[in-house]
Amino acid sequence: MKQRTVLILCTGNSCRSHLAEGFLRSAGGIALNVQSAGSVPAGYVHPLAIKVMSEVGIDLSSHRSKPLTEFLDQTVDTVITVCGNADQVCPIFPGQLRRYHWPFEDPAHATGSEEERLQVFRRVRDEIRRVFEAYGAGFKDGIAP
Repeated sequence: MKQRTVLILCTGNSCRSHLAEGFLRSAGGIALNVQSAGSVPAGYVHPLAIKVMSEVGIDLSSHRSKPLTEFLDQTVDTVITVCGNADQVCPIFPGQLRRYHWPFEDPAHATGSEEERLQVFRRVRDEIRRVFEAYGAGFKDGIAP
């Protein structure tokens, strides 16, 4: 079975794309090579993204913020954008067969106390989890394109 590459894009590659990468990597198993990148990478993975993912047993501490240009010469089967800005500037990658746009609120813009910001991160994490676990399950079951 050939492992398919899925690239998840957002603008900063600091929150949403890493949350999605973590869930899809976990749900898709060995069928998928899941990566994430940004059109204008922030240069770091947001500490609250790492924290809320650790709460559900997924470790993002070794992730790094990457530019989408790292993938321009790689075969990518599916591109999923999780914000409008990335969707607008998304190039076509070699071998790309599918492209989806599933936008989510950016939790990095949350304000208030740390607990209030964590609540936003958790809500967005759970929204992303529902979508990407369902998509990943389709690969494990052999039904996703």
